[in-house]
Amino acid sequence: MFNRRGTLASLTGGLLTSLVAGAALADLKPTQPPKAPMDPTEVLPLWPGDPPGSAGVTAVETLIDRTVAGGLPDRATTHTRKPTLTVFRPAKANGAAVVLMPGGGYERVVSDKEGFETARWLADRGYTCFVLLYRLPGDHWGAGPDAPLQDAQRAVRLVRSKAATMRFDPARVAIMGFSAGGHLAASLTTRFDAKVYDRVDAADDLSARPDLSGLIYPVVSMVEGPGHPGSRKQLLGPSPTPEQVALYSPDQNVTDRVPPVFLLHAADDKTVPVVNSLMMFTALKARAVPAELHVFEEGGHGFGLRSIDGKPVAAWPTLFETFAKRHGV
Repeated sequence: MFNRRGTLASLTGGLLTSLVAGAALADLKPTQPPKAPMDPTEVLPLWPGDPPGSAGVTAVETLIDRTVAGGLPDRATTHTRKPTLTVFRPAKANGAAVVLMPGGGYERVVSDKEGFETARWLADRGYTCFVLLYRLPGDHWGAGPDAPLQDAQRAVRLVRSKAATMRFDPARVAIMGFSAGGHLAASLTTRFDAKVYDRVDAADDLSARPDLSGLIYPVVSMVEGPGHPGSRKQLLGPSPTPEQVALYSPDQNVTDRVPPVFLLHAADDKTVPVVNSLMMFTALKARAVPAELHVFEEGGHGFGLRSIDGKPVAAWPTLFETFAKRHGV
């Protein structure tokens, strides 16, 4: 039997489907690889002249580009001679700043994955960000294992000195470190007032204490076993003394003056065992320091922002932002 209404609906539906499909096909374009974002051009020298303890340092600073064709930028600096802060200014500042310390096992500083990419994410949410290119302890600086800490202290002081001109509150300065950069951030968190260099200008009259600390899959302990062997060797050499191990294990140096700390780790991290974050969290709670620890089932090591899609660990940046806001940063 002929049903005019049903036939008309069928024809109309088919016509609409064809038109939509045709329009979709017309809009198809060849897939283009994502373009790498431009690097910021605002780079601040950390020190007004040569860094402390430069005499006798002969290492040559080298930028290594490890980017795979068509992939995201992946650059690393070895033998840092001129430490810097790369600035990421937000379109609309929220009045807070973050100093980021990428990882690299204290052999290199991996600037893109854990520095620039995270800084862009934070800047999109209003944070004025500074990515620290710090010196490495194996290059025979006068301060030895304290050379990176000199840079970290100086970075926070220098950032605070820029607060008025860059429109953020000097009392809302956070730090965030990844892997070995997490060890550096944890060291600054616990040893912000250690005198590791002499005053060079007015910026050094400001406090190096961060107002909040984010430790992302951090190296913490220098104790053999839980410690990351590569970072330990670069920092303290093959045979550190018990006193060195204690001084450079941030979990053993927590006081009640430590700022709030956010910790993040993956349980399946085979490079830096999750026990590092557990030890730090335990030490913080023993001193009643405000702290939050997130351990995810999977994620491995060094995931940053680029290896988290589709995994529960993808929640971590928002978790950090929530923690920071709750503590006034």
